[in-house]
Amino acid sequence: AMLSIYHDVRSPVHSLPAAVKLPVLLAAGIGLFMIGDAGVLAALLGVVVLGFAAARVPWRLAVRQVGIALPFLLLIVLVQGLVEGWGSALVVGLRILTLLALAGLVTLTTRAEALIDVVERALTPLKPLGVRPERIGMVVLMTIRFVPVLREHADAVRDAQRARGVERSFVFLTPLLVKTLRTADGLAQALDARGVDPGRAARQR
Repeated sequence: AMLSIYHDVRSPVHSLPAAVKLPVLLAAGIGLFMIGDAGVLAALLGVVVLGFAAARVPWRLAVRQVGIALPFLLLIVLVQGLVEGWGSALVVGLRILTLLALAGLVTLTTRAEALIDVVERALTPLKPLGVRPERIGMVVLMTIRFVPVLREHADAVRDAQRARGVERSFVFLTPLLVKTLRTADGLAQALDARGVDPGRAARQR
């Protein structure tokens, strides 16, 4: 369940196969960092936003996909602005925000097992070289899912603190870290118990 945040509705974006979405995300991860025009980057971010609308994703859910990373993104932009100038900082911020938003859109509109299957099929010819496609498939999926998972943990910790009457305390960072580490440890143990076959483990969820 931890690896699946699929938003189950019918839309043109959902109907696109994972074999199309994953290469697009990969190409974006490379191409965005080759674009130095803030206007072009802003337009591409707008296209991703339209993608969320076409996928019928509620705006609150869309914002949650990148919300946990915003403080880190603002820090990066601030440092970049002070060191390289604010024009460069804007470009860097738009690059990262667009990529995070696109990754969120892919995970919301594509089932986890479909993403893993695409990676496994693409890497199967490399098995004679010692490549483990199922392991790499899970790593790719976990990388895409990293920010949303942190967001889910942060929301759970905040809700628990509010229930105890604690509001906006930095103390929440400690239980957030503990919860994240426990999740990672539990996932590792589950994969080991299933014969270290992450692809099969994800499909059984």
